[in-house]
Amino acid sequence: MEELRNKIIQGDCLEVMKTLEDKSVDMVLTSPPYDNLRDYKGYTFDFEGIAKELFRIVKDGGVVVWVVGDATIKGSETGTSFKQALYFKDIGFNLHDTMIYEKSTTLPCIGAKRYYQIFEYMFILSKGNPKTFNPMEVESTRSGFLDKTGHRRKDGTGFLDYKGERKKNRRLFNVWRYAVGLGGTTNDKIAFQHPAIFPEKLAEDHILSWSNEGDTILDPMAGSGTTLKMAKKNNRNYIGIEISPEYIEIINKRLNSTA
Repeated sequence: MEELRNKIIQGDCLEVMKTLEDKSVDMVLTSPPYDNLRDYKGYTFDFEGIAKELFRIVKDGGVVVWVVGDATIKGSETGTSFKQALYFKDIGFNLHDTMIYEKSTTLPCIGAKRYYQIFEYMFILSKGNPKTFNPMEVESTRSGFLDKTGHRRKDGTGFLDYKGERKKNRRLFNVWRYAVGLGGTTNDKIAFQHPAIFPEKLAEDHILSWSNEGDTILDPMAGSGTTLKMAKKNNRNYIGIEISPEYIEIINKRLNSTA
């Protein structure tokens, strides 16, 4: 396993993962090709096989961050994202959190009788109780005010729970908003040679939340290498698997430019 750390392996991720040891990965962060929304040079993937391998190789207490959305076909969203989340539960993962990745801008759906689509799901799947959680915080707009929370008893009557003054910072909510496009997603122009990339800040925030320095982060569908770049930047080990040699060239260039 040691010889695979901080390397990119070219090959089918299902076959490559079969060579990894049981319970050898601390965290997985990936965005699979879903509903054929993008052309990934004709490559496809076996979702159920990949999900089972992820459960095998993730350590107890480890986390999988699965970033996914749905296509709209013949007027109906596919629901692929939910089907995948439920399958992960069926094979033993906990659906620890359902988070939202909100994009700062989106392309309008001209003629569609629906609101503009501006988000994807980020399913946080844990193998048991997460062993690591470093909550991201922002400054509270109500710092110094009295912290009181309303509750309901079983009979419907209400009461307030007083907890003193609010702290300066508060934990983030589970909807995360990111700028997209060049300068938002990344400053690496070469990354946009890949058809679907997520923001570096998204990857970094998850890596900081669910892992510690020295942990091993896997992206089994490494794409443009965003997960690997942010793992390296934040002193984590990484393992990248990517079937396309063209995308591996992109990854290597991005990693070589990372201090």
